[in-house]
Amino acid sequence: MAHRFLSSTNRFSARFAFIFTVSLSCTYLCYSTFFCRSTIMTNQGYEGQRCPPSKKAGGKKLLGELNNCASLEVRSALDESAAQRGSSDLRDQSKAFASSGSHWADMKLRNMSVAQKYGNKKLPNALIVGVKKGGTRAVLEFIRIHPDVRALGTEPHFFDRNYDRGLDWYRGLMPRTLDSQITLEKTPSYFVTREAPRRISSMSHETKLIVVVRNPVTRAISDYTQTLTKKPDIPTFEELAFKNISLGLVDTSWNAIRIGMYILHLENWLQYFRLSQMHFVSGERLITDPAGEMGRVQDFLGLKRIITDKHFYFNRTKGFPCLKKPESSSQPRCLGKSKGRTHVQIEQEVIEQLQEFYRPFNVKFFETVGQDFKWD
Repeated sequence: MAHRFLSSTNRFSARFAFIFTVSLSCTYLCYSTFFCRSTIMTNQGYEGQRCPPSKKAGGKKLLGELNNCASLEVRSALDESAAQRGSSDLRDQSKAFASSGSHWADMKLRNMSVAQKYGNKKLPNALIVGVKKGGTRAVLEFIRIHPDVRALGTEPHFFDRNYDRGLDWYRGLMPRTLDSQITLEKTPSYFVTREAPRRISSMSHETKLIVVVRNPVTRAISDYTQTLTKKPDIPTFEELAFKNISLGLVDTSWNAIRIGMYILHLENWLQYFRLSQMHFVSGERLITDPAGEMGRVQDFLGLKRIITDKHFYFNRTKGFPCLKKPESSSQPRCLGKSKGRTHVQIEQEVIEQLQEFYRPFNVKFFETVGQDFKWD
């Protein structure tokens, strides 16, 4: 009897041990599966919010990893800049590229270093320094849709009127940019300000300079037309342009005339900058071939040619090109009402006298920059 009891007890203990072991194993398996799944999901979420830690990763691997983080990086950069600037500029840039978002992403992927910090205010890498009534606003508005360019919308006049405020004040005006982006500003009066080249050179010897030039006679008439809208009681164009119109004596003290003597101003700039640091945009070709002119501007700035024919259409009412309307907008982007206004009518004889006056200045300017703008 005792033997049977012990045998039964041993069988029961063995079964209990077996069932306990199986239960414990199942519990461990379920727990491990749940824990690992949670960990993997957490890591995947984390990986989607960070960029790769090293530039030394293989090209394909790095590109794949960057694809995961690019959208967050770009969105974060846009949000921070928008908070700092108010930011209609950024919204305009985003809308302009809504139909070609892959271009935006491609530029970010190529130029964004994994270790860079974005959102710094920097002194400009490039300046549009002139000339007044040459087409500088158009160049600014066209180039600023490029994802690797951030531009100040207003003219700071730092190197001519506000230089005593200091570089820290000037830097504070600039939009926040990624390290891979170019900071740009436009003030056309710099080109004719004698102190500007020296002051800009003191800021940086490597600054790139863009000069938009136009037939000096047409430019002078446009300048006068703008002034006339503000001061309708000023003398006639002929009275201001000539000391003695019958003798053909031009009054070079009038600023509208003097600005167009480009070579005189350029010689001052060449004392501080190499000619290779300067790019001259044709104001006339900017109207007839905006994509071509902006392509050369992008080359000069070391940018990929993203701004192309598909971004422009010709507005016959205004008489110059506008940016095609981006998605999420009902209107195309044209320059302001003050752009494209009808010029004051000037006698042909007066125009020919001014063309004759400017000819020797133009010839020397063409020879110096190595480009014939065909103004005669």
